[in-house]
Amino acid sequence: MTARRVLIVDDEADIRDLLEMTLMRMGLETATAGDLKEAYQRLEKGQYDLCLSDMQLPDGLGLELLTHIGKSYPGTPVAVITAHGSAENAVAALKAGAFDYVSKPVGLEQLRALVKSALSLPDQAGEPPRDLPLLGASAPLAQVRELIGKLARTQAPVYVSGESGSGKELAARLIHGQGARRERPFVPVNCGAIPETLMESEFFGYKKGAFTGAEQDRDGFFQAANGGTLFLDEVADLPLAMQVKLLRAIQEKRVRKVGATQEDPVDVRIISATHQDLSRLVEAARFRQDLFYRLNVIELKMPALRECREDIALIAGSILARLARQAGTPVAPLSAAALEELAAYDFPGNIRELENILERATALSAGGEIGPEDLRLKPAAAEDGGARPAEGALGVPLPEYLDRVEREAILEALARTNFNRTAAAKLLGITFRTLRYRMQRLAITDEHRH
Repeated sequence: MTARRVLIVDDEADIRDLLEMTLMRMGLETATAGDLKEAYQRLEKGQYDLCLSDMQLPDGLGLELLTHIGKSYPGTPVAVITAHGSAENAVAALKAGAFDYVSKPVGLEQLRALVKSALSLPDQAGEPPRDLPLLGASAPLAQVRELIGKLARTQAPVYVSGESGSGKELAARLIHGQGARRERPFVPVNCGAIPETLMESEFFGYKKGAFTGAEQDRDGFFQAANGGTLFLDEVADLPLAMQVKLLRAIQEKRVRKVGATQEDPVDVRIISATHQDLSRLVEAARFRQDLFYRLNVIELKMPALRECREDIALIAGSILARLARQAGTPVAPLSAAALEELAAYDFPGNIRELENILERATALSAGGEIGPEDLRLKPAAAEDGGARPAEGALGVPLPEYLDRVEREAILEALARTNFNRTAAAKLLGITFRTLRYRMQRLAITDEHRH
């Protein structure tokens, strides 16, 4: 088997020697260049599986080399070497398409992890995993699938925006599943479901004896996701104090357990999401600007279901087939009138609301054809078939309207399970902890049991 080849570009001879020695010990072939001109010459004469380039070169910037390789050798990932503390350069490189970055002085453990990850990339962005399809032939979803394929070939932090229920976690899983970290853990975290007093220990872990009840060492989310992807859902719910700690962990790629005296290196890709407008929260001083810039290197916007109306029949059919498999029953078909009503509905809760509607309709239809009366849809908010105002269907602010929809869904799940919270959480497709948090937020108590 031919050894993989790496091009090292740096104007400092001692750094070139260090990198070359480290990579050769990994069984890799290397070539070196001291400036852009020499790097271009090396690229013309041979093929490389990876390029490591300094950001500052005697005859130009590493970004120029990054752009050149992206155009002429699109299958070759580029990792950049930045000056210590130069977060702006790292972010600029990631935005320009760099696979990842490493800071000077170069940590060899971090370097080896980066190289292994880069060389694990598939030859090209593959098809989405079969068990995680992103269904739909509409233009918005086609664009999302294309961008997911590109994002899978980089380690840049991704911010997934979109309304509640629009499939943000699915998008994050697809990015992870098509990238170099696909064989490593994907750890989803609902930031809004963690009590503030437990956040640091949940994220970073703790040492035995760090506090009352800490009877043994425990890893946090960062350690659990080491080598893989950490998905921070509803990141806007993080308190400001935790935002500071998270920013440091992302920048330094090191975390310290509660009660520990030293930091441990972690290799984690960050994907974050929220249904809130982070830029507005930054303006309102409720979210740190520096953390926003580190998380929002590349934004992936998930379209609302009402923007993909032509896909509703396909998505609904897939959901009904899944429900039938889970129940071990024949698929309950949708009548033409029911399909028409679904296509005209605005879906403020998006795909999650569609799933709840169809699950309820399946139960009401008793295995027969699902008709409009089984759907129990609320009147459409608008007759123009698309645009939605800033207020919800009932003339109230959209967040309040979505809370109302969520409250109704939770109460219905609790009613169907005789207020068994574990069963209700499973029915809703969320964790018990998340259900408990949302019940507290929406003031749902046992008094609502009928």
